[in-house]
Amino acid sequence: MHWLMLALAIGAMAVAATTSSGVLMGVCLLAALLLMVAWVLGLYAARAGARSRDDIAMIDPVELRRLREQAEARKAAASQAEPPAS
Repeated sequence: MHWLMLALAIGAMAVAATTSSGVLMGVCLLAALLLMVAWVLGLYAARAGARSRDDIAMIDPVELRRLREQAEARKAAASQAEPPAS
């Protein structure tokens, strides 16, 4: 969809370059500016959306607590298994 905005902006610039009416040129230049801004915002939204993480992949608090307990248990078992250094 954002590529359509770019095409329309280019079209508005072409009309502004070829017209002999000052009012039409001003309107087309303003439209081209607004369409270029819309294109940039759409491009940014598409790229940022492609890199965002899925909410389902995030760890819930219960799972996080369980993982911490497992890590603490492993650490405690590893510290008990090592002989004390003299």
